[in-house]
Amino acid sequence: MLQFQKRIQMGLERSRRHAHLVASNINTPKLAYSPKRAMAELRHSSSIGGRATPSPRKRDDVTSPLSSDNHPPHDDDDGGRDRHPRDRFRSLLSNHFQLLDDSARVYSHNFKILLFFITILAFAGLFTVYSVISHLNAPYLCTKDGITLHCPRVKEPPSLWENPSSATTSWKPCAEKRIGAISDLPEANETNGYIFIHAEGGLNQQRIAICNAVAVTKIMNATLILPVLKQDQIWKDQTKFEDIFVVDHFIDYLKDDVRIVRDIPSWFTDKSELFTSIRRTVKNIPKYAPAQFYIDNVLPRIKEKKIMALKPFVDRLGYDNVPQEINRLRCRVNYHALKFLPEIDEMADQLVARMRNRTGSPNPFMALHLRFEKGMVGLSFCDFVGTRAEKALMGLYRLKEWPRRFKDGSHLWPLALQKRKEGRCPLEPGEVAVMLRAMGYPKETQIYVASGQVYGGQNRMAPLRNMFPNLVTKEELTTKDELDSFRKHVTSLAALDFLVCLKSNVFVMTHGGNFAKLIIGARRYMGNHQKSIKPDKGLLSKSLGDPYMGWATFVEDVVITHQTRTGLPEATFPNYDIWENPLTPCMCKA
Repeated sequence: MLQFQKRIQMGLERSRRHAHLVASNINTPKLAYSPKRAMAELRHSSSIGGRATPSPRKRDDVTSPLSSDNHPPHDDDDGGRDRHPRDRFRSLLSNHFQLLDDSARVYSHNFKILLFFITILAFAGLFTVYSVISHLNAPYLCTKDGITLHCPRVKEPPSLWENPSSATTSWKPCAEKRIGAISDLPEANETNGYIFIHAEGGLNQQRIAICNAVAVTKIMNATLILPVLKQDQIWKDQTKFEDIFVVDHFIDYLKDDVRIVRDIPSWFTDKSELFTSIRRTVKNIPKYAPAQFYIDNVLPRIKEKKIMALKPFVDRLGYDNVPQEINRLRCRVNYHALKFLPEIDEMADQLVARMRNRTGSPNPFMALHLRFEKGMVGLSFCDFVGTRAEKALMGLYRLKEWPRRFKDGSHLWPLALQKRKEGRCPLEPGEVAVMLRAMGYPKETQIYVASGQVYGGQNRMAPLRNMFPNLVTKEELTTKDELDSFRKHVTSLAALDFLVCLKSNVFVMTHGGNFAKLIIGARRYMGNHQKSIKPDKGLLSKSLGDPYMGWATFVEDVVITHQTRTGLPEATFPNYDIWENPLTPCMCKA
């Protein structure tokens, strides 16, 4: 009971003290003391005071619920008693809604962040889907309709038909005949002996053999008997030197360099011995032999026997292991001394004129050397598009022609794939068509095809012919009578193709070989403003085998890669083929 009275007194004292503080801090009239209000405060204080406090000091520090900070002053006792619970309720509601408002603001901020990331993910997803659909719907380079290819048209670049003039004025030919030079040839009776060679193979392989024969003759200070163009088992041609080249011009142009005679000396009676006798034949000459080899190993035998045949004589002289003047002499033979007969030159000029005027007005034209004959396809041992029957027949053909290489054929498939990746397989007509379209050549391009019988016939040629319908051969440009005089010699027909390709605005090779090498080398030597395109077959193999390669990417790759493969002079490096790049020994700074 005493504790209860003490609590009442403490509550009354606290109420008075609190009322005094409120009156002093707020500019409101001081409320008079009321017993009723005091009892109400006492009841409220009792309820608050009943809560546990750690110490009287802390208990006194607890803010009274009657503080003016929590409740506004009241004018009468009844109002104070009735409004106090409502104020608490309002305060609770206010705090609750404030918490809700703060939660709403935090939620709104988090929602915006989440919405931002969702938007980014949505855009990324849409882009991915678009890319996949674009890859799936983009033309696989070109669309195929039966045997017809349809490729998008490409804008023609300004240098489509010739190399930029700034890149073609740095070099000039310098292997021509030395005007006014004094001959250093010994007298005829002082020669070390006579050299006789068989120039084997096709026209261009024979041409290289003739150039090498002149160079070897010079190295050994001997006399050259006019080379014999040997009948080849593939070409099956019996053309003689004088059936293709002008003999008098050949001998006269080189008279200050080597001595050349038309026939075997009369004092040598058994001429057949040169073709059959081992005693008169030098057979152990390695490929790309240095000049010193001939001096040490061949010259003594020539001095002993006086007349010797060099056999075989394909690629039997090196390039970087002979004196530069010898390489320059080979260029002199190739570009100046070997001159085709006038009738071959005239017919070739007519073909070139017809190609340049096929549209009714002067137009540039392209010459395409298409190496896709049956023999080339078989010899390459590459795999090509075709039916099972075609591939089975090709396997039998290879087994017949090259039995030691073919064996059972099981080892050839990995080899064929590797060769294609490395760019060592001939381009098919369809692959050539796609490449030319990517370079920017339009459908209207006039194309002269230098080729034998294409393996696969018209079906194989269809993709190329459909994409470039202005595709012609020498047979289509001439009448039967015009070509009859040249049909007697296969090399004469090859000479026509050689000259037309040489004089075309653009020359495109599709595979290696002596024909392409000699054409590109001659065009470089003559001024190299004419484009000579050497395809990057490794790049084409990779791109044509990529199912996700789009047309725009393919075009970009082809154009950029072939900017440096257009027949401009290249720095020569050891063992480089001077027939394709006669820069260092045969050309001089302009």
